[in-house]
Amino acid sequence: MFVHLAIHHPEPEHVEDLLGSMHRVDDVAQGAPGLIQIGAWKDQNSDRLVGLALWDSHEAFEASAGRIFQAVAGDPFDQWCQSPPDVFHLTKPER
Repeated sequence: MFVHLAIHHPEPEHVEDLLGSMHRVDDVAQGAPGLIQIGAWKDQNSDRLVGLALWDSHEAFEASAGRIFQAVAGDPFDQWCQSPPDVFHLTKPER
């Protein structure tokens, strides 16, 4: 399994704009080969938004990522966000 985790730091007045962008990514990703689950989450203690996607493999993510993120390529993230997102590509280590 492969996990794509993005923690976004939106400007307070742009939380809904960024959340809408994240939902567009979720919508475009639906049906992608290897996608297990995808969704946008809001931290209850801050304005941070979290994008979480679970994939069968890193290869499945890589095969679809370009098409998926193209859906929001024109969004003004530099205006909506306080800083770039913290992005994690997670794999479970062998025991």
